[in-house]
Amino acid sequence: MIFSRTGNTTVITQETASIVDLVANIEKKYDGLVNDNIIVNLFSVKDFTPTDINDFLLISKKHKENKRSFVIVSSRITYDETPEDLSLVPTLKEAHDLIEMEEIERDLGI
Repeated sequence: MIFSRTGNTTVITQETASIVDLVANIEKKYDGLVNDNIIVNLFSVKDFTPTDINDFLLISKKHKENKRSFVIVSSRITYDETPEDLSLVPTLKEAHDLIEMEEIERDLGI
């Protein structure tokens, strides 16, 4: 698991562990991430299904309740295959764009 922080956004890149292990590791380190927007980059993860993405639901909801963005990056599954409560985009650029839009909405009180 690789952490890359720029400003108030942390990109977590996963290359080897399973989704379950990744979620567990994020939960362990969550206190250090609570004030950041989080992008979980699953681009290198080969073996997972749309159902596996559901493991991120609790942490995503918790993070969004704290007025922060939580975005998953993967082109292996589609937006239609994920729960409404999860933000999924196919590229890192789109993840950063989504966070920027969500920050504007929060600033405007939307």
